[in-house]
Amino acid sequence: MKYFLLLLLLITALNATKINDVSKIVGVRENQIIGYSLVVGLEKTGDGTTSKFTLQSISNMLKAMNIDMRPIDIKSKNVAAVVVTATMKPFARQGDMFDVVVSSIGDAKSLEGGTLLMTPLKGVDGKIYALAQGSVSIGGRNLRGGNPSHPTTGTVFDGGFIEREISINLYNQEYATLSLKEADFKNAVAVQKAINNFYNTQVAVATDSRSVKLKRPKNRSMIEFLAEVQDINMNYKPKNKIIINERTGTIVAGVNIELKPIILTHGDITIKIVEQDEIISPDGSIAVDKNLVIGLNENEIYTKRGTTTVANLVRSLQKMGATPKDIISILEAMKSAGSISADLKVM
Repeated sequence: MKYFLLLLLLITALNATKINDVSKIVGVRENQIIGYSLVVGLEKTGDGTTSKFTLQSISNMLKAMNIDMRPIDIKSKNVAAVVVTATMKPFARQGDMFDVVVSSIGDAKSLEGGTLLMTPLKGVDGKIYALAQGSVSIGGRNLRGGNPSHPTTGTVFDGGFIEREISINLYNQEYATLSLKEADFKNAVAVQKAINNFYNTQVAVATDSRSVKLKRPKNRSMIEFLAEVQDINMNYKPKNKIIINERTGTIVAGVNIELKPIILTHGDITIKIVEQDEIISPDGSIAVDKNLVIGLNENEIYTKRGTTTVANLVRSLQKMGATPKDIISILEAMKSAGSISADLKVM
């Protein structure tokens, strides 16, 4: 029997949190950069002769070193063509070092023990923002797939160097905009109120469900202002969500996501959710807890009014012997029928 994992996140109806945790500053973000290069020094685990682009790249590299060699004459299996990807942090400065991820695009068997040759890394505008070079590691700290089970992906730790900075001029700006991580009109207004109450003046205006426009006070720089704003506490109401991973059979749900009464049939499982002011246990029933009873004869779930939640439903279905696939299908059907009001995201 497959095991079913239910992760319960304890979520209160209203949480005090810092503005920095629920929003970001528009214009202050990471930037993706990418490049193409070669990894050399492999122990006959590199690209074979069928990877024509690798042979052409080796030939071009040798020509740059005044060695004329035709691609057809190159028989080495110690070289692999790779794509190099990385992320530039906001306010990165020349000379800053960062990790780069190296991924084979040919038929190499492994990048273990290889060395990445100098690689220009470009942004979406085609300009070079960084260079990368160094020894490739496919184990240890690499958390992005570069491990012994994925030997064609690795990391060059601190192998990237910033060459061109991306200018973000916040200091001289009079206005800035906060963007909420989740669109919600109530939370946008809550951010506005928290900021205005802190400064005791109108410096923040919610312009839509995600955006709050800020005006810098005259006695503060923009950097000081944003540092204070991000540290302000606000009353934040998170959206209820149910996240389902169909591949692993994992459900992540808030404990207090309530269900509306419903009758549902799925295969040989019939569910009738009945709410009662005081639970009356029918014959042959099983008590899961004081607020939840399962009537096994008719597959009925009896709950005390106000306690019918996704968490209780899943526990009941498990008691009935439902498989992870069955439980996921039932939740999806209940969402479609309107019994679940929370957002349902299937991965």
